[in-house]
Amino acid sequence: MRNRINAIAIMILCMLLTIMPAVAASNLRGSMTDADYLIIYGNANLDETIDEDDVAYVNGIINGSNNSTKLSDANFNGKIDAQDIDQIEKIIRGEAKKLTIIDSQNRISTIKLPITRVISTLRGQLEMLRILGVPAKNVVGVETLKAGAYPYENFFSEYYQDAETIGTVSSPDIEKMLSLKPDCILFLYSFLYKESGEKQFNSADISLVHLNCGIFDKNVSQDIMTLGYLFNRVERAQEFIEWQEGIMNLVEERLDKIPEKDKPRVYFEGEKTYWTDRDEKGCINYSGGKSIFSEVTNWQEIDPEAVVERNPEVIIKLADPSTNSSGYYLDATNTSMMKEIRDEIANRPELKNVDAVENGRVYVVSMFISGTGGAAGCRGFLQKIYTAKWLYPDLFKDLDPKAIHQEYLTRFLGLDIDLNKTGVFVYPEPS
Repeated sequence: MRNRINAIAIMILCMLLTIMPAVAASNLRGSMTDADYLIIYGNANLDETIDEDDVAYVNGIINGSNNSTKLSDANFNGKIDAQDIDQIEKIIRGEAKKLTIIDSQNRISTIKLPITRVISTLRGQLEMLRILGVPAKNVVGVETLKAGAYPYENFFSEYYQDAETIGTVSSPDIEKMLSLKPDCILFLYSFLYKESGEKQFNSADISLVHLNCGIFDKNVSQDIMTLGYLFNRVERAQEFIEWQEGIMNLVEERLDKIPEKDKPRVYFEGEKTYWTDRDEKGCINYSGGKSIFSEVTNWQEIDPEAVVERNPEVIIKLADPSTNSSGYYLDATNTSMMKEIRDEIANRPELKNVDAVENGRVYVVSMFISGTGGAAGCRGFLQKIYTAKWLYPDLFKDLDPKAIHQEYLTRFLGLDIDLNKTGVFVYPEPS
């Protein structure tokens, strides 16, 4: 009897092992968030791209061997059939006449293709368009830059000099935007458009697409891939993603070996004195540190005595780019203001006995390469690389953040900037 039960158990186990991959895939799709995959209708198998695997997956839905997913209705008509396969194949060939996407505000938008006239309402979007090689003539509107704000914003003035200005991201000129007759508007902060503009844009057959495009270093790969499909620049998007993720995977692999007990305590301070954020948008944790204020939910002022009590081993300070202490237009040797920022922290009487100050582990990072605020564009990953090297100099002896930064500027932005001659972004530069 026992042998018979064992035989039955083995038979059931074999059956489970046979179906497990399909069950696991189904469970994974059910547990994934939108940030984990490309959210364009046609990405039926919910991965990072649209390819022949999606054709095969939809065929499986049609013949009953696969379950439908939220993006398997490629032509967005409410049913799964051969027309969806046709749409996926057109997307793969770059011949689709429209794409339906879910943007970063969970809005479903169907965009007519090709896009020949686009308005960008934020500089990070321009940076992604530049990476993709979207011709400047296709960008007909850009945000109005405030006088004296972030010198970095001159970056793209020559490249997009023929584009009209359409107001700031917080105060857009709706009538001006309509007059430019764009096919598509890339925007941020949907509440600005909901009442005053969205109906007008819809009536004019203008698509609205909400993308973060580097703000707070969120969904960078997802957003640039979405733009790659919208502007038929998929290969270029993939090239950038593979390059960036290759670097970050190397960092992650090494940091995975660090025991939790050996990770240094880190205090991150924003531009304002004794203002901090929980884990600085994931940078400290990602880079192998432990935030001393992990309970903080958003930017807020904290008690200096709490910093002293929690005794950080490393302090990282964010330099406000509007102070001209850092940026791409400073001589590379002009680190005096960054040094002043560092010295101010090190000379605070209340911090003199804190481990970070006693051991000289106080660092300053520019907002131009951080994942915080609108100045960074797609460069938030550079802050993580610098932080990892500050925290673990021996582990990352062979990692050169400046060289990575240089390759990004030269290879992907096509900018004639030599970081050995111009540009100040951290202090002190890791050896």
